[in-house]
Amino acid sequence: MAGTLYFIPVPLADGTTPQQVLPAEVVQRMHSLRHFIVENEKTARQFLSASGHPVPIRELTLAVLTKDTPPKDLPKLLQVVQQGTDVGVMSEAGCPGIADPGAALAAVAHQKGIRVAPLIGPSSLLLALMASGLNGQRFTFLGYLPSDKAERIKTIKGIEFDSRKQQATQLFIETPYRNQHVLEDLIGNLQPTTRLCVACNITAQDELIVTKTVADWKKSILPDVHKKPTVFLLLA
Repeated sequence: MAGTLYFIPVPLADGTTPQQVLPAEVVQRMHSLRHFIVENEKTARQFLSASGHPVPIRELTLAVLTKDTPPKDLPKLLQVVQQGTDVGVMSEAGCPGIADPGAALAAVAHQKGIRVAPLIGPSSLLLALMASGLNGQRFTFLGYLPSDKAERIKTIKGIEFDSRKQQATQLFIETPYRNQHVLEDLIGNLQPTTRLCVACNITAQDELIVTKTVADWKKSILPDVHKKPTVFLLLA
């Protein structure tokens, strides 16, 4: 009988311990596992150590799954699960499978009849939406915006059009070193009445979640979101 593939959330912010953001049952389940598939081996070992894993970290088996892992290699990662061993999957931050290479692994697991079990933990997208005051009944996550400025501005205007037409909140993220450019492009190209939420460093001590109309953002000193994990949300 095949084992179970457990998707284990990890803290969003540096300096946050597993015990601060994960239920005790999730930590216990993680401590029962000896095999893990992780996005970054170094940070995964640090996380497992900080959680108080009862097995010496050097004795745990960690396989690496990144966005560059070829699709043909995914079945090999699941061989140990097919042989009856439970395995944990961990992203670099937040929930595996959401804007994360774990999604492709879950798809292959379903094809092979392997149970995929998501565990409870922090999701920057849902936490941002919860606190934004925007429409939580109808929303769309769009992933990353284009890196090219002209394409990004074109996309921003299209997102705003869709939001107005559907009356739906639009969520998106960006590589942290481009966050400040994205924020400036949003404020410079959205309509004054569109509401924009900036959710930065969620769960960290310097967490910032602010929603204003674009007109009000233009009157404000913009927050520094450079190289800080940030979720952007808008509702036209």
